[in-house]
This record gives sequence, C-alpha cells and structure tokens, in this order.
Amino acid sequence: MLESVGSLSGTPWIYSQWIYAVVALSVLFDVFLPVLPSGVLVITAATAAAAGTGAAATEHVPDILSLVLSATTASVLGDLVVYRLAWRGGDRLDRAIARSRRLSGAQERLGAALARGGGALVVLARFAPAGRSIVSLAAGAAHRRVREFLPWSILAGLAWAAYSVALGYFGGQWLGATWLASGISLVALFGAGAGAAYLMRRPAPAPAPVPVSVPVPVSETGPSA
Repeated sequence: MLESVGSLSGTPWIYSQWIYAVVALSVLFDVFLPVLPSGVLVITAATAAAAGTGAAATEHVPDILSLVLSATTASVLGDLVVYRLAWRGGDRLDRAIARSRRLSGAQERLGAALARGGGALVVLARFAPAGRSIVSLAAGAAHRRVREFLPWSILAGLAWAAYSVALGYFGGQWLGATWLASGISLVALFGAGAGAAYLMRRPAPAPAPVPVSVPVPVSETGPSA
C-alpha cells in the first residue's frame, strides 16, 4: 500500500514534516494563481495519511488534524491578503471591477448577503474555481467590514479543508492508496467545484413585487328625482 502512495506522489517528502508547509504555501498562493493544485496536494497528503495508518515502516505520516489546520489557516490568510489589497486599491480597482460583469455581480451579491448577516456565498465560493479570489476581491473593494467577512472566510476555509482531507483519507481507507482512490477523490472535489460555480452563476432571485392597492373612485350620485 505504501508503495502505491509512493508511486502516486512520486516524492518522498509526502511523508516528511515539510508536507504541511508545502500544502500551506500552495493553498495560500492559489488565491492569486487559482491554477495551483492545492486541492490535489491536500488529497494526496490525506491519502498518504490513510496509507500510513498503523504502518511502522513510515517514520512520518501526515496527521489529519494538522493537514486541516494548515490548509484552513493558509486559506484564511490568503483571503485576508487579497481583501486588504483590494481595500487599498482605490479608484483604479473600482473601475476595473465595474468593467467586469463577473466581479461587479459578485460584489453586489456579496454585499447584499453580508448586509443580511449571512455569508453562505463566501463558503460556496471557496469550492468554485477562482471563486475565492473573486469574493475576497469584491469584499475588499466594497470596503466591507472585516468582522463581516472574516468569520465566513474561516468557515469557508475550514469547510473546504475538511472536505478535501476527508475525500483523500476515506478514499484511501476504503479503496486503498491507489490511483483509483485518488481519482475518485479528485472527481468528487472537482464536482463540488463545478456545482458551486453553477450556483454562483445563477442570478439572484428578484424580490417579489409588493402589491399596491389603488383606491377605486366612488361616484357620488344625488337623490333621484
């Protein structure tokens, strides 16, 4: 089993303490470069943890909770960096957002969601490709208060990290540390991203029209002759 994970990862550092730093850096920087395979790294490390459970031959097996903690922390830090950069972006960034239908739409929807006290859009965007970057940028450019954005960023990072680690770990436990287990886990991760992207692209429901009562004029007739 361990040989399968070794061939899967192709690098011995998957079993070293450096794996947490590698995962954290990948998750941190994929807010700027969404093409970075941070989800793939998290799943691979979790699969290695499943493969190394109870194996005496492996000196350092990735710890599940440490993986979740490092990925969550890096995710929140990346969100805050983009949020602060967008906050200080000024008029130039505002004009760039206004020219982008995707960014301006996300800014409007995010502002409305946070104003209502709900930030499900932040959690949903964490799973969508580049959604995390768009929402963090929109929150900063709109000068949303950090206390409105940060709790939802933490929840989003934790949900994404826990989901990704669970896919790799339980896939490795149930199917073994093989290409099949990792492939199914990656399909599940990309499927969640595609579903989140679809929900984000859906237009917000229009508010129901408020019925307006129109007074009906009453004709005044005098007494009949």
